[in-house]
Amino acid sequence: QVQLVESGGGLVQAGGSLRLSCAASERAASLYDMAWFRQAPGKEREFVAVITWINGFTNYADSLKGRFTISRDMAVNTMYLQMNSLKPEDTAVYYCAARRNYSGSATQPALYNYWGQGTQVTVSS
Repeated sequence: QVQLVESGGGLVQAGGSLRLSCAASERAASLYDMAWFRQAPGKEREFVAVITWINGFTNYADSLKGRFTISRDMAVNTMYLQMNSLKPEDTAVYYCAARRNYSGSATQPALYNYWGQGTQVTVSS
């Protein structure tokens, strides 16, 4: 069982920045990739970004590309999401996810095996 723990959420004004972290309890290199999803109240879980662990390949939701940057620190089994130019519509619970193997599109929540508890990001106007 892989445990994922998110941190770094909080309250920030529009235009500000936050950096989220997701620490894995086991060697992340054993996983295919790790991703960030977010979910606002009353909405479906939404893909944010993904990073393939072994080679660092990244992909982003089109609407977020250019503002968000996903990265990893292989030495400490941790993934990060740098969020810049935050907007009120970015307000959501942000979830860390991981999957063991490649199984098609990285944007589908159902394809991920492990999930963190989420960290709240609130962007005020």
